[in-house]
Parts: sequence; structure tokens; C-alpha cells
Amino acid sequence: MEVKIYTDGSCSGNPGPGGWAAIILSEGKIEKLFGGEQLTTNNRMELTAAIRALEYCDKNEKKQPSLKILKIFTDSTYVKDGITIWINNWEKNNWKTADKKNVKNVDLWKKLKDLSKSKEIEWFWVKGHSDDSMNNLVDQIAKEATPI
Repeated sequence: MEVKIYTDGSCSGNPGPGGWAAIILSEGKIEKLFGGEQLTTNNRMELTAAIRALEYCDKNEKKQPSLKILKIFTDSTYVKDGITIWINNWEKNNWKTADKKNVKNVDLWKKLKDLSKSKEIEWFWVKGHSDDSMNNLVDQIAKEATPI
């Protein structure tokens, strides 16, 4: 059984109040996860959405083993490229970027990498605010989760 996860983050001001959301589609069911923070950034909310989705999968995979094989869809190239391309070099370089600056959001990157280890994950980038109905829905939920 294929499990698809859509994630998104939102921020009103950057930094400012932000929201995150994840939609998990598995075994004919839809699970919606969401939350927000009073002072955050868009990138932190994008990462948090993916982390919360993986935490949900960890918590539920005993009763639903299909939650170990995932397709995750994000409209954030920061998240997709960060976890699939950049993270191993960041870690090797003591969490420094190619131009020797500190990697931002290290706490979240470490958590995302750790949660990903026990899963088989394919990451996909989708164009935001386009014709992908699930991406549009997760975007709406993230915006609604932003504290006022």
C-alpha cells in the first residue's frame, strides 16, 4: 500500500507567526496534522511539517507497517534539496554550508535526518499554488494554523 504525504509551511512575516500542515494518505484514509508558532520562519514551518508527519508515522507504524515506505511531496526546494542533497555535506563539514556559514535550523535538520533513517522515503517537489489539489489543501491548512 502506497503512503503519500503532503507537507507545507506558512509564515505571516518572516520571521513572524507561522503554521505548518501535513496530510497523510494511506489505506484509503486521510490524516490531517497541523500546528503553529507565534514567532518563526517559513523554512522552520516547512521543516516542522515534514518532521511532524514522520513522527506520526513512527507512532503508528506498528499497527500500520506501510508507514515505513513513503512518498513525501513538498513545494519547498529548501526541504527537498536539503534532505536529499545537502545534508550529508553539512554534517561532514560540522554543519557549515559550502561557503563556511552555519547551517540554519540545524536542530530541525538533525531531527528530520534522524526520523528519516528508519524509513524508505522518496521526496518530490511540487509547484506551489498550482494545479496540485493536495498541495493546495495542505497550504490552506498551514495558513489556517497560523496563530493570529
